[in-house]
Amino acid sequence: MPFDIDFVFPDVEISVPKIGDKKKLIELSEKNAETYAKEKEKQQAITDPENSISRVMQQMMKDLRMKEEPRRIECFDNSNIQGAHAVSAMSVFINGKPAKKEYRHFNVKTVEGPDDFATMEEVIFRRYSRVINDNLEMPQLIVIDGGKGQLGAAINSLEKLGLMGKVAIVGIAKRLEEIYYPGDSVPLYIDKRSESLRILQHARDEVHRFGITHHRSKRSRETIKTELSEIKGVSERTANKLLVHFKSVKEIKTAQLGELISVVGKSKGEMIYTYFKEEKPTE
Repeated sequence: MPFDIDFVFPDVEISVPKIGDKKKLIELSEKNAETYAKEKEKQQAITDPENSISRVMQQMMKDLRMKEEPRRIECFDNSNIQGAHAVSAMSVFINGKPAKKEYRHFNVKTVEGPDDFATMEEVIFRRYSRVINDNLEMPQLIVIDGGKGQLGAAINSLEKLGLMGKVAIVGIAKRLEEIYYPGDSVPLYIDKRSESLRILQHARDEVHRFGITHHRSKRSRETIKTELSEIKGVSERTANKLLVHFKSVKEIKTAQLGELISVVGKSKGEMIYTYFKEEKPTE
């Protein structure tokens, strides 16, 4: 219940310093109080983890205006370089912590060129079609790495699947960390010091890291396969067999004829051996 401080303490004068040592003292006190609160939360997480998780989940539910606790969060991001090697990734957080065994990659199948919105629409449709068909656990919260455009694309797929209103979905834009909601043109800004935002940022950072790692690996594999497929008569299957055995093109180039023959047979082995022996050095 609010009260009039002048009525309760009529002789007390309150001042708020704006410069000088007193202002620095107040700032130091605030930092000490914040540090103490964080340390208390850490200790509680150790001594009573379930209560700590419940507190964080309740706070996230409140901050994100949800109807239930976001015990399972699935976060999505797209990755491509100039439209090539397009992939998407999904990170999964359970009770506010990464569940790395449940992370997933998606090789984009129906979209040509650098179309981030269409890519997001495809991946969201594929993911939740499978969740429905295979009776997998549905998340309480879907997080889209991006603003209104990416969020709208994801919503299109959820509507096709009849999931709108059954699972919460938000977009998180990178620049100012705005949180976008379906049908709401004005984003929500969460306290940048809050645990709720830290968890969303962590999920976003994890899906970005996971997607980039897969993207680089895929690009590297396809570049290597292209180099091997330039050899007339070497199929993708043969290239894969060589890479599994030798681990790199460099090792294939320096392999002995007998070893190549043991992996891919006499005719192909001799062909590959001859090709690399006759290959001109790059200038």
